[in-house]
Amino acid sequence: MNHPARPLQRALAVAAAIAALALAGCSQADTPASARESAGAHLDDAVITTKVKTALLTDPQGHGGNASVETHKGEVLLSGFVDSQAQADHAVELAKGVDGVTSVQNKLIVKDGKFALYTGGKAAATN
Repeated sequence: MNHPARPLQRALAVAAAIAALALAGCSQADTPASARESAGAHLDDAVITTKVKTALLTDPQGHGGNASVETHKGEVLLSGFVDSQAQADHAVELAKGVDGVTSVQNKLIVKDGKFALYTGGKAAATN
């Protein structure tokens, strides 16, 4: 049986969600514009992170699954453990190949305890 109140409940829930989002945006009024990160930039970083993780996980060499990926304003930070320097270098190259990546900071550690450095820990993307 179709209840006439359900469409009204859904409409009220949608309206409440929109109002909550609008109010959340107002809470940044005291924050200078230069200090605010736009929702679009945050979303772009999330998309880049997802694409880099996907590239690492689906790589035929299959050694990037242990790497952690963070992105801020297009700069990707890779951290975690790898078995060799070659794996670390390959992970950096995969990350650099993702659209939107501006640079890659390599904090991957080779399991023997040495840092896997790549050009001083930072590599510019070649996109």
